[in-house]
Amino acid sequence: MTTWQVARRVVGYLRPYPWMALGTIGCAVLGQLASMAFPRITQYVMDDVLVARRPERLGWAIGGLAAAYLLRDVLNSVRIRLNNAFEQAVVLDLRRHVYGRLQRLPAAWFDRRSSGELMTRVIEDVGSVERLLIDGAEQGVVAILGIVGVAAFLFATNPVLAWVAMAPLPFLAAGATWYTTTAGERYRQRSKASGALNALLMDNLQGVRQVKAFGREDHEDARFAERAGALREATLRVMRAWAWYNPGMTFVAALGMVSVLWVGGRHVLEGRMTPGELVGFLLFLGMFYQPIGQLHGLNQLAQSARSAGERIFDVLDADPEPVAIPGATPPARWRAQGHVEYVGVVAGYDRERPVLSDVSFVARPGEVIALVGPTGAGKTTLVQLIPRFRETLGGCIRIDGRDIREIPLAELRQQVAVVSQEPFLFDGTLRENVLYGRLDASADQVDAALAASECAAFVSRLPQGLDTPVGERGVRLSVGEKQRVSIARALLKDAPILILDEATASVDTATERAIQSALDRLMRDRTSLVIAHRLGTVRGADQILVLNHGRVEERGRHDELVRRGGLYARLVRLHDDRAALEAEA
Repeated sequence: MTTWQVARRVVGYLRPYPWMALGTIGCAVLGQLASMAFPRITQYVMDDVLVARRPERLGWAIGGLAAAYLLRDVLNSVRIRLNNAFEQAVVLDLRRHVYGRLQRLPAAWFDRRSSGELMTRVIEDVGSVERLLIDGAEQGVVAILGIVGVAAFLFATNPVLAWVAMAPLPFLAAGATWYTTTAGERYRQRSKASGALNALLMDNLQGVRQVKAFGREDHEDARFAERAGALREATLRVMRAWAWYNPGMTFVAALGMVSVLWVGGRHVLEGRMTPGELVGFLLFLGMFYQPIGQLHGLNQLAQSARSAGERIFDVLDADPEPVAIPGATPPARWRAQGHVEYVGVVAGYDRERPVLSDVSFVARPGEVIALVGPTGAGKTTLVQLIPRFRETLGGCIRIDGRDIREIPLAELRQQVAVVSQEPFLFDGTLRENVLYGRLDASADQVDAALAASECAAFVSRLPQGLDTPVGERGVRLSVGEKQRVSIARALLKDAPILILDEATASVDTATERAIQSALDRLMRDRTSLVIAHRLGTVRGADQILVLNHGRVEERGRHDELVRRGGLYARLVRLHDDRAALEAEA
């Protein structure tokens, strides 16, 4: 993606603020014009005041110059305020757009990208693109207008010296072309290294207890040093190229000044110019080369923005979750009865290696469907298909007789509550985490959910009750407490379909009993799909599906499957043997 493509695609973010854009550029242009008073008044003072010995004119000239500087700086102050407001408005819009798209991407999209690297895109990369949009637009327009305006003045003043001044331009253009065509990969590698460092930092901060538990502080120091070193090397590669490019272009421009001084000096000696005219021309020439130098700086900014823009548009161009089949008529706002039907479902990353193959079953309203089987059998993939965290590759899933692909995602997911093995709590208060299930729930509804989920006892012991901060990912609560909070959240949501993904797998026996009691209340009058490694929790299920290698190998109730002596019976024996050993220990 070229710099122009990046700029063209994001220029739409400037359109809501036309007056800010025009005001910023207008103040910059007028300030530049006010600055042009200095060379003109300097020429006047030298020729018409000093040489002509007219001291009475000196005060007026100095007063005029001071007024021009005052106007320039007032305009600059207004420009800075406008520019900052403009900049922050565009940053907010662009950042919200990127974040909003992230929220609407399929869950599988995040499996291939780290959280730290995505944070780099939302925070650092958006800032780089914004600087090209705001600073680049303003400085670029002012620089181009300044170059054209001053060049016209130079040619009108002295065409011969003007042509001498233009001699370095082909070399400046060649240098800019070299830098532009070679810089892309350098900036791309720096962005990649920055994202990798941020990803490692986030992993380490979230896993700091694991680092300490295994005594891996030195190991993590070494890993961080390696990635920080890679970022340093990538940054130095960018800076080394800039160290050649910027001074080189400055030297070429300086040769133009030297050439003009040489030719202009001869003209003064020959009487074809006055000293004041030469000084004025040189001062204007400095104003000609200065914006050219600014364009070189903008070129560096543009190359950085190009690599950042590529990463931002990787997010913005990603296909969002399909809301519903095109042309499908969305249902009126509804509450599902909970009749779930899988018909020949195929799912996975691709059809050549499906995780699930030809899965069919029916869950009637209020039934409990247990999913058991060895690790990797496809249990989690199966339940992720109902809220469309993953999409089917074949077959269909129906809720109350309607293909879930015809139901808008917001309506579909309102019918489903999920309690997972590793409950996630946000870094806020306990109240905020419970209310996540239903933001407008009343205090009585929250209290009822806490009581039904066995949370009331431990909440009463907390120093601030429901207003106690739980820490990042709920670190201040035990695993069992976090699980009960997630059950309270699901109770508040009051969805007719419930997914329990090994909800008691990570707790001790006593805590499991408390959680199971809360789950029994949660499952009441709901269609429940339950994944469980502890088979004792699914003995009373209305139907048990035994998955193996992505297929339903057996189905039936507990007693029936045990009598068959198949895979389920073997899993039960292994479970009972393990339970006996734990009891003896």
